[in-house]
Amino acid sequence: MATAAEKREDIKSKLQILRKELREIHSKVMEESTMPEPGEVRDSMTKLEELLEVLEPKSAKKSKK
Repeated sequence: MATAAEKREDIKSKLQILRKELREIHSKVMEESTMPEPGEVRDSMTKLEELLEVLEPKSAKKSKK
């Protein structure tokens, strides 16, 4: 089982990657005045859900029901 410090580092790196991806989507929207691809949005939402499950495993399961 991962220690609290390892979980924190894992979450931090995942958040940094997600932030970068969202910034890229935002700049694309602003520059081209187009909506992002649905797959990009779904992918970002999936990543956010995964992070939520790591941070709050019990509440994440309740919200899916």
